[in-house]
Amino acid sequence: MQIHIDWVTGVTFEEAYKLTGATDYGVYQIYGSHPVYGHNVLLYIGKARDQTLGIRLRQHEKWLYNQDSENVRIYTGRISSDDELDKLWDHKVDLAEKLLIFTHQPACNSSNINSISDMPIEIHVLNWGDRGMLLPEVSAYRHLASDDEFIDFELLSTE
Repeated sequence: MQIHIDWVTGVTFEEAYKLTGATDYGVYQIYGSHPVYGHNVLLYIGKARDQTLGIRLRQHEKWLYNQDSENVRIYTGRISSDDELDKLWDHKVDLAEKLLIFTHQPACNSSNINSISDMPIEIHVLNWGDRGMLLPEVSAYRHLASDDEFIDFELLSTE
């Protein structure tokens, strides 16, 4: 399953709090300063599935106490869907958040850092727009395929 995420450039918390409309759901990234990793670092990846981004982000007030709080930025991503009534949308949000956290290891995430073993191997997330520091594509296959499922590229190049 391919999951397409359309990212919007980083905004302040005050601007993000206004994201309370009918389409303001999806995943988000929080960037800021970290005492070990430096400035403009990916700190956190989360999801706003059952509540709007604006409401969900109000629950992250701790980021306002960041050592460089004036420069904390939020990137918001909407999960693309061909169907307004996409029955898999919630599932796509959950899978995308989990794979993005596992792949990028944000400095302040603790859940989903070490576990994608229950994820379907065919999940492929494509990040579009202003994706911040995220890779353009991430795949569960890359992390979950067993040795006998890998393609032997040496054999392919000698044929």
